[in-house]
Amino acid sequence: MVFPGGVGTAEEILYLLGILMHPENADIPFPMILTGPRESAAYFEQIDAFLRLALGDAAARRYQIIVDSPQAAARAVTRGIQQVREARIASQDAFFFNWGLRIEYPYQVPFAPTHANMAGLELRRDRPPHELAADLRRAFSGIVAGNVKEDGIRAIERHGPFEIDGDPEVMRALDRLLAAFVAQNRMKLPGAVAYQPCYRVVTR
Repeated sequence: MVFPGGVGTAEEILYLLGILMHPENADIPFPMILTGPRESAAYFEQIDAFLRLALGDAAARRYQIIVDSPQAAARAVTRGIQQVREARIASQDAFFFNWGLRIEYPYQVPFAPTHANMAGLELRRDRPPHELAADLRRAFSGIVAGNVKEDGIRAIERHGPFEIDGDPEVMRALDRLLAAFVAQNRMKLPGAVAYQPCYRVVTR
């Protein structure tokens, strides 16, 4: 279950989606529920629109959005648990670990958000969706680092904003999503100093 946050939450959503969209994980039941209060509706609408554009409707089939209804969220969790239980009994899999889930090595190591690594991300829709999701997750990880992590902040001070480039339509959608996060104070805590982006999205 994922609750609304900001760019860090988007990073977590993409991380999980990248794993679930791997072809070898296609038939593994793994309920992914995005939920929150009524005030989170716009956040989830923006995330959903971005994911559908970048990764296609197949990505949206891997998650469910439930807003302003704890009861509906609880029912969805209960159904999901039952699906997982039945699948693991049928496959004689363990209940305590996701043994059948394919998690490739790049998902098991941290992403180093250097300027070179951020510029080298392959954000193109002609890639397999699970690979694109992985690099989009890395882009959000870099933005988180540039916003709040000491190494990332120092790198931005020395070299300027990270540059994010890729598929023009995806970049325009990413720019809109990040601009919404800025307007909603999801990049930093509200204060007297306006948020200065640690990134530059290349839009054509």
